[in-house]
Amino acid sequence: MPSDTYKTIEAPAEGLYKEKGSKFLAFGYPVSSPEEITGILNSIRKKYHDARHHCYAYRIGIKNEISRMNDDGEPPNTAGKPIYGQILSNGLTNILIVVARYFGGTLLGRGGLVKAYKSAAADMLSNARTAVRYPERLFKIEFAYHALNEVLKILDREQLKQEDNKYDSLCSITIRINANKEKSILSKLERISSVRISAEDDKII
Repeated sequence: MPSDTYKTIEAPAEGLYKEKGSKFLAFGYPVSSPEEITGILNSIRKKYHDARHHCYAYRIGIKNEISRMNDDGEPPNTAGKPIYGQILSNGLTNILIVVARYFGGTLLGRGGLVKAYKSAAADMLSNARTAVRYPERLFKIEFAYHALNEVLKILDREQLKQEDNKYDSLCSITIRINANKEKSILSKLERISSVRISAEDDKII
């Protein structure tokens, strides 16, 4: 896979593993920020409030990755770590995996827990579709009002979503551009008089 791309899952997916009465429900999500992850975790905890544990792991980024593992009360390194191991072994990023455990009354031991959380995450990934994506960068476009129609035509033609905008005597629009289309799109915008473009960050989604 080219160095300027990354692999993630295309859409949310689910998996299941059962062992000695315990059920391990696995949920995978494509994500792009810790804030997004917080919202998903709160939703899972609310929906599956009767589960004894809500363990998870995530990884975000293609260069300076942000990652975290959480055992949520299970013995250390028996839940979050094996979940995260599945993320690494499949070469994925921008992904969150949550496993909700319903206790079946029989203790599984450390080895049993590691196997269960790993298997639940693996089952979810076997049901998920993966995709190779290009990173996107955030750009701010500033221009005089008379150039608004020209700018909007290009954004519409390239199907670029506006994240923020201000239409005044001096207009500004913030957009994300796919890395493999960046040069071409910026070149078109720069041909318009009064347009100034600045890169805002290097986030990927």
